[in-house]
Amino acid sequence: TSCKGLISIFQLLRVKVVDCNADESRLSRCLNTFDLVALGVGSTLGAGVYVLAGAVARNSAGPAIVLSFLIAALASVLAGLCYAEFGARVPKTGSAYLYSYVTVGELWAFITGWNLILSYVIGTSSVARAWSATFDELIGRHIEDFCRRYMTMNAPGVLAQYPDIFAVFIILTLTGLLAFGVKESALVNKVFTCINVLVLLFVVISGLVKGNLKNWSVNPEEILNGTGNSKEESLGQGGFMPFGWTGVLSGAATCFYAFVGFDCIATTGEEVKNPQRAIPIGIVASLLICFVAYFGVSAALTVMMPYYMLDKNSPLPVAFKYVGWEGATYAVAIGSLCALSTSLLGSMFPMPRVIWAMAEDGLLFKCLAKISPRTKTPLTATVTSGVVAAVMAFLFDLKDLVDLMSIGTLLAYTLVAACVLVLRYQPEQPSAAYEMANTQDEPEMAESYNIDILPQPEDRFTIKNLFFPSNTEPSPLSGFTVNICTSVLGILVCIFGVVAVHGGLAAWSVAFLVIVMAIGLFLTLIVCRQPQSKAKLAFKVPLLPFIPVISMFVNVYLMMQLDKGTWLRFAIWMVLGTFSQ
Repeated sequence: TSCKGLISIFQLLRVKVVDCNADESRLSRCLNTFDLVALGVGSTLGAGVYVLAGAVARNSAGPAIVLSFLIAALASVLAGLCYAEFGARVPKTGSAYLYSYVTVGELWAFITGWNLILSYVIGTSSVARAWSATFDELIGRHIEDFCRRYMTMNAPGVLAQYPDIFAVFIILTLTGLLAFGVKESALVNKVFTCINVLVLLFVVISGLVKGNLKNWSVNPEEILNGTGNSKEESLGQGGFMPFGWTGVLSGAATCFYAFVGFDCIATTGEEVKNPQRAIPIGIVASLLICFVAYFGVSAALTVMMPYYMLDKNSPLPVAFKYVGWEGATYAVAIGSLCALSTSLLGSMFPMPRVIWAMAEDGLLFKCLAKISPRTKTPLTATVTSGVVAAVMAFLFDLKDLVDLMSIGTLLAYTLVAACVLVLRYQPEQPSAAYEMANTQDEPEMAESYNIDILPQPEDRFTIKNLFFPSNTEPSPLSGFTVNICTSVLGILVCIFGVVAVHGGLAAWSVAFLVIVMAIGLFLTLIVCRQPQSKAKLAFKVPLLPFIPVISMFVNVYLMMQLDKGTWLRFAIWMVLGTFSQ
């Protein structure tokens, strides 16, 4: 019994060994680097660019929103670099799920994959409802009026006020497109992305032509005279940073979510012609393009009209009316629909691939691992995920569930950063104890699970070896040291996030955070002293171990800002996941 229990524990900790030298793939290798850049830009540069800039500039940052986007972009790049290295190291389908599996084991891989599925399903459903609402707004709200009149659902707090039939139609149409073939899906995505980028370029040029730099130095008297608002605090103090650095950083936390979406590139590992090169370039290039677009649009918006007059829901149409270009609102409407379309494809494209990868590994129902012999796409997973997303879009309003997307995505970012940190310091050849077993382990095999990552007798654990290792290549001792340090860093990161968000500026809180940061820096320096793997990769994260550690701190801090209700829903989702095994 003890042997079976021990084997069960190791099954949860075993990692998947992937042959990255093999070019065989059951999926169709037809995507190039441009396809990946378009996919990343399309999924990241969604409708938020048409809404988010106005809301953040109006309430948080003012014209300094350009700095908020810069800070958010730098934080996103930290996660993007970690994804880029794994894309070069493990060019297979599965994204963060696979990266966790090859590094920290089956348990964390399932947690990551299960939450990615939730994020993609909610993302698909919510964007489909947003697409439907935007289109309905353009045609005079006829769809909403019809549904409210004949299809009202009387279940407040549980279901939406009315079922969104048009959102279901959109999801099922794109599901059919994805099932038809990845090349055709990529072509449609490129068309919509190019239209979106052209519209945003028009917005930026319009800001240069019709803008006035005086709007970046508004004085408080103008704010009060222009709005009749006696509460000076609610509109800031004028100038470039009307809400100070506090507003800039608060805006950056919101703007960070505008860069979520690039990770869908990492799910294309077996559908790209040269994944080791194309995936890193696609991730970095798409983040750079998205930053330039967000920076340019927010700058144009805040020079076209004073920040305190911006509309929080539709800032660009209002800004164009302000400068006398009302006809430009039609271009904005077209760009918004194209952005929503690419964002929807960006959510739907990776979802069946993560489901397929998990089903292939036996962590979900095996029937979901079926590949279409004609289109070479994960057909069953595509149809299943599309139907689930369509049902959610049909029944639920999803506003209370959208924050769950943030938890799933940020958890994946955190684990990928930790995995990069761990894997770079491990010996090249994985232990047989970690190989994924395809047959049931025999009791007598329990002795073989003595785990080679533990320090061997020839490795002497001394303070000198800790800070001045004698090896130039990673050894079991150095790998074990990094594993322990990373685990402790993970705990410290969670404690830091909780205290930083809920502790306020009390003296004890600040002192405690300083101590936690000092311990974290000490552990990071220990990791820094260990020998790194010298394996040649198309891309490696620079400044290791500092970039992954900073990325972990940023991601967990943002996770801790979510409310208790979101965490309760997250716990319920995880419990459901345990029963799906």
